[in-house]
Amino acid sequence: MVDTIVVAVTGAPVSERTVRWAVRRAEAAPPGSQRIELVSVIGGALGAVGETAVLEQAVAATDTVLERLAGPVRDAGIEVVTRVETGNPVARLIDASADAALLVIGSDYRGPGAGPARGAHGIRIVAGASCPVVVVPDLELVGRRGVVVGIDGSPVSEHALRFAAREADRLGETLTAVSVWTPLEAPRNGLAVYPEMYLTNMQASTEEMQALALAGLAVDFPDLDVERVVERGYPSRVIASRAMTARLAVVGTHGRGALARFLLGSISQEVLARLTSVTAVVR
Repeated sequence: MVDTIVVAVTGAPVSERTVRWAVRRAEAAPPGSQRIELVSVIGGALGAVGETAVLEQAVAATDTVLERLAGPVRDAGIEVVTRVETGNPVARLIDASADAALLVIGSDYRGPGAGPARGAHGIRIVAGASCPVVVVPDLELVGRRGVVVGIDGSPVSEHALRFAAREADRLGETLTAVSVWTPLEAPRNGLAVYPEMYLTNMQASTEEMQALALAGLAVDFPDLDVERVVERGYPSRVIASRAMTARLAVVGTHGRGALARFLLGSISQEVLARLTSVTAVVR
């Protein structure tokens, strides 16, 4: 069976990075087991007089861009196809994810101090996609090591853990499992001193939850090196901090149902808003 990696291509410079990431991902897989599909969506058509000619020119120009990006993929010996679509980019990419093993999109966020956090389009794509979505930031990631995954004991974090374990095992990298606990917060106790027993129990219960989540991992991935991290803090900040030196970060999304399908849990949304590494979001 051949898995398809769909890569969303836009006019942003980060598209080059998204394609390179997908190529490296496909190269690491068994030969012939993965193909890459480069997809670009032209949006904004209103049916105005004279728009047809403009749209045709845009499609032709986009075809040229996709063909240029497809060249290095073919040179790497990976099957690649290109596709230009028109319509709502969010809806079209969500549709494209239906038959994909992985959807790869880019973010032009370049880290703290480089501009505002990213907007809602990428968040909506990630929340609505049928397959795991990898978001590639416009950052230089050479020299990074390891895969970081957030675990909170929920069923979706189990899926994220399995995805992260497969990636770490495939890459020969250490898997860092991160579980974070946050003391009870209320407006009146922002500066409260918590009882030591309460803090100790929070730490212990989180360690137990993580141990249960990791219990069966050694059976399926006997050679995988796993580092366990359990600490007090706010989850998105701790995960982002750990991911600053990692090759890949993995988080889960809690979207369920017709409406929730287009919503992310607050933690995954905050991680994506200020990316510190290539980040996969797993449903």
